[in-house]
Amino acid sequence: MENIAERLVAKSIEAFIMGLEIYNKPTIKYRVEGFSFFICNAWELMLKAYLINKDGESSVYFKDKPDRTLSLENVLKKVFTNKHDPIRLNIERIIVLRNTSTHFITEDYEMIYAPLFQAAVINFNEKLIEFHNIDITDSISSNFLTLNMKIEDLSDNNIRAKYSNILAERLIRSRDEISKDIANEGSGFAIPVETHFTLTKNKEDADITFRYAKESDNSMTILHDIKDPSAIYIYTTKKVIQLVNKRLKKDNILLSKMKKGEKIKSVFTTNDFQLFIKFYGIKENSKYSYLYTIGNRYGYSIKVIDFIVEEIKKRPDTIIETLKSELKK
Repeated sequence: MENIAERLVAKSIEAFIMGLEIYNKPTIKYRVEGFSFFICNAWELMLKAYLINKDGESSVYFKDKPDRTLSLENVLKKVFTNKHDPIRLNIERIIVLRNTSTHFITEDYEMIYAPLFQAAVINFNEKLIEFHNIDITDSISSNFLTLNMKIEDLSDNNIRAKYSNILAERLIRSRDEISKDIANEGSGFAIPVETHFTLTKNKEDADITFRYAKESDNSMTILHDIKDPSAIYIYTTKKVIQLVNKRLKKDNILLSKMKKGEKIKSVFTTNDFQLFIKFYGIKENSKYSYLYTIGNRYGYSIKVIDFIVEEIKKRPDTIIETLKSELKK
């Protein structure tokens, strides 16, 4: 017999990947609208599969209309019962954009919605793992989860110069509302887009490299390397822990820890991550982490995951107790 939930998850993953491909392809101008359609479709199918596994197939149909399935809005309310849940708020905002895209030209909504899009991508993978024990990075490389965002000036004057009064005011209102929500909600709602310039002599730490010649007749000003934190520090604490455990599991590695005087085997936990953060100064190292001023939260790079896994592999039987002992000193 066909497993409907599994089929929905497979279609959900396909819709998710199609959304990424559309958004990250530079030749497509319809990318904002296309992404909003496919990310909403991916979430709806994935959540319906979750409800079917949890409550049965009838749970995704209206009780008074058994031939009609629930909408994404209805499914969100059933799964995320707290109306203030950042993940629910994130998708509800994108649903508004999806519906708006049917009637308006919305290319410039990208600058407003980019932080929400990035959060929706990360949230989707985290819930796919939690609800269905599937990691999207088994199908695509983790670097594809970083959206190629177009960032432009969205000042009031620029908006009004480009659009009619009605559409300009609509854009300004959306920008202000979402900016306020980003400041108030957690990382589940939005991953802020912040670009900083840094000059480094270490090639491994650089995203862009350059060289200059003193004998050149043309004068120049050196611009610092462009580093976009939202494209590098995309991992939450929860995601770091998940990825570390996934890598350790592949090598059949468990950590040895002392509990009530006895040594036990355990997976990598939040407490273990905090030990690494304190001992190795991870939050003070720009290679590993970044503090987003909007939302006052830390994001982590793939390098911190690589580092932790390599350190654990060297001494899985002693590293946790060693870190605890050293920190007490």
